Amino acid sequence: MSITEIAGFIFGIVGIWLTIRENVWCFPIGILNVTISFFLFKDQQLYADALQQVVYFILLGYGWLQWSKGRTSQSLKITRSSTKWILMLFVATVALAALMGYLFDRYTDASLPYWDSSATAICFTAQFLVARKKIENWHLWIIANCMYIGIYIQKELYLYSILFLIYLILAFYGLNTWKKQESTQAE
Repeated sequence: MSITEIAGFIFGIVGIWLTIRENVWCFPIGILNVTISFFLFKDQQLYADALQQVVYFILLGYGWLQWSKGRTSQSLKITRSSTKWILMLFVATVALAALMGYLFDRYTDASLPYWDSSATAICFTAQFLVARKKIENWHLWIIANCMYIGIYIQKELYLYSILFLIYLILAFYGLNTWKKQESTQAE
């Protein structure tokens, strides 16, 4: 385990916990986490994961702006996506996963290009949904976390495997918490 992996582990847990709590500080903490993780994944030839950190950096900035409108984390309400929106996001996610997988497989020495790209595409969609406070983000995190546990075990990144197991548990907790919060908003 490197100091990079340990730092990413710590900032990762704190960032997710703050997201569940709807605390706007999840975004700057998340930015620290993705910056650290970028270097770790690049060194491990997980290029889709490294690219994911760059996109997360942008999406975290977007989310920070969205959640900061009105000066409170509660100003943007938790909502659900329409069936049409979910279908469009599904098609876009599958297309992105296939394209990235093909490009990383064909043009790089990427490790696990299709698995990594599929998990990454799911995460892009999930992070976009977090920024918009859509409850479906948690379902996508659950799927992606399961995939990443396997990927990181394969790459012998055991601390990140544990981190993503914790993320998986927190995703179930986050889904439950946001469902409760959504029902109290409606009252």
